[in-house]
Amino acid sequence: MREEVESLDITDVAANWVNARVLARQIDERIKALADLSDTPLFFGRLDYLHAPGADRAEGAEGERFYIGRRHVHDADGDPMVIDWRAPVSQPFYRASRKDPMDVGLRRRFGYTGGDLTAYEDEHLSDPAETATASKLLQQEIERPRVGPMRDIVATIQPEQDEIVRSGLSGTVCVQGGPGTGKTAVGLHRVAYLLYAHRERLARTGALVIGPNRSFLHYIEQVLPALGELTVRQATVDDLVAHVEVRGADDAAAAVVKGDARMAEVLRRAVYSHVTMPTEPVVVVRGSRRWRVPAYELEEIVRELLDRGIRYGAAREALPQRIAHAVLVQMERAGEAPDDRVQDAVARNAAVKAAVKAVWPPVDPAKLVLRLLGDAGFLAEHSDGVLTEEERKTILWDRPVRSVKSAKWSAADAVLIDEAADLVERTHSLGHVVLDEAQDLSPMQYRAVGRRCTTGSATVLGDLAQGTTPWATRTWEEALAHLGKSEGVIEELTAGFRVPTDVITYASRLLPHIAPGLTPVASVRENPGFFEIRRSSGDAEVVGACRELLANEGSTGLIAADARVPALTEALAAAGLPFLSPGEETTAETRLTLVPASLAKGLEYDYVVLDEPQAVVDGEPDERTGLRRLYVSLTRAVSGLIVTHTGPLPPQLS
Repeated sequence: MREEVESLDITDVAANWVNARVLARQIDERIKALADLSDTPLFFGRLDYLHAPGADRAEGAEGERFYIGRRHVHDADGDPMVIDWRAPVSQPFYRASRKDPMDVGLRRRFGYTGGDLTAYEDEHLSDPAETATASKLLQQEIERPRVGPMRDIVATIQPEQDEIVRSGLSGTVCVQGGPGTGKTAVGLHRVAYLLYAHRERLARTGALVIGPNRSFLHYIEQVLPALGELTVRQATVDDLVAHVEVRGADDAAAAVVKGDARMAEVLRRAVYSHVTMPTEPVVVVRGSRRWRVPAYELEEIVRELLDRGIRYGAAREALPQRIAHAVLVQMERAGEAPDDRVQDAVARNAAVKAAVKAVWPPVDPAKLVLRLLGDAGFLAEHSDGVLTEEERKTILWDRPVRSVKSAKWSAADAVLIDEAADLVERTHSLGHVVLDEAQDLSPMQYRAVGRRCTTGSATVLGDLAQGTTPWATRTWEEALAHLGKSEGVIEELTAGFRVPTDVITYASRLLPHIAPGLTPVASVRENPGFFEIRRSSGDAEVVGACRELLANEGSTGLIAADARVPALTEALAAAGLPFLSPGEETTAETRLTLVPASLAKGLEYDYVVLDEPQAVVDGEPDERTGLRRLYVSLTRAVSGLIVTHTGPLPPQLS
């Protein structure tokens, strides 16, 4: 198929050089999408239908066989050999069961080592004599060692996951899922499905995946390209609101106030406070005639624009046209017949421009936020009845800043500027947005994401138990409201595929203290995994535990409180044990990653050494956030976990 595309000759096809460029780029993207993945098989399953799908199911009607794979594959004649996993005919591979065989006689799973077919496994779904057994190939695929970036899960998607993946484009879905339930993979595969089912629409409107940090985005960046989807942009919330350079940081109290949804009202008031009612008429001179628009009529125009609630910038652009229209009405009454060109000329008249500048001056979002945070009087005026005096003091800068460039903006400040920018000019909306690790966003950050999908839909992914910011989400209903998607459906995934039974059971001891209402994850792994708690006498024993786990196949992560990372870096270097930083790709030679607890979220390793759990808790501003950070750190392992500690363990784990 790739060779077919490479051999296309477009010399005499394109009408002009622009079309030729566009066509050449499309061909280039198609070739990239058809790249070989040496260790990824073209198909992983087979469906034998009792009857041809869509055909009359009369007795004697012949069934049909389909191979299911990551991509559609056709032969030299264009006949399909492998059906894309997203096609409707592939759906029973994920949903069919003995209770509801969906007209499937046989479901076959293929097992691979590297790119080589090594096994297969059959289920005769319509045969009442065959008893149901757990799929060993499915279990092996779930437990396969994690080396390198995140991989797709198309061969192992479960029925409850498939329902979310195939939900429609128009609806917003929020997925609450504990560690290892596959929520990130479900979100990414939903994007891939939507691009398949609504390709033309999403090609126009675009899709975006938002992750918590660069390390996480690097980890997931190969999933969609492996499925042939190359056009989905990936970003963090900080990337979206990068109107200014972030060089400062807020303390927790200031960040909580700045992230509160009430700040949106403060900003709205501050933006529209620039509008002043006219006190003087506008006099437009054209030739020998003078046309006068009185102040009361100008005030009516201004009030009408304010009442319509349109963006500040859009109203400012409309104002000169409204004034010009008032002049044209007078011209028509005087017997003239002005047209649109005359109206445009009047709107550009110096007197009209001067009036607009005085009544509705331009607003720079960054300068506005600069004034709010640096001018106590301005902030008090526009937050009256919204923020308390104590809250105003919390967010006010100690000393005024001269300019936007010299200010040490924080990440929360950048979100405020983004809100102000949207009040002035509407933010471009995309067709679909995936928001992962959403539980850590502030209400104002949710609003920033929501602006990117006002005319589209969203997939929100997260776990309330893993919220590790002081402003972490309390309920998903609240989060969806801030996002502007109150109608969104909330789904819960409780079956754990990644974390071993013993590990998730131990970590779940924290749930009553960090998220009392959540259902604990139930591991479906047959292998209980390796789990051990060790009292150590120093860093040498932590390094020894890493060496021990590296004797196994796959990746190993050493997770520690951020303050412990420098000491462990020295210990690993002294022991001659090479290691990587989060986001760097593991290799055959280097399979150990040193992970600060603050960056562990969303990552996974075959084996994990967790250093000093109490230090992880103590590294956060409050105990609940610390315990949530510990819960995240405890649940990164796929096959085994060693917890090392010199001091006492947190009492919540006893």
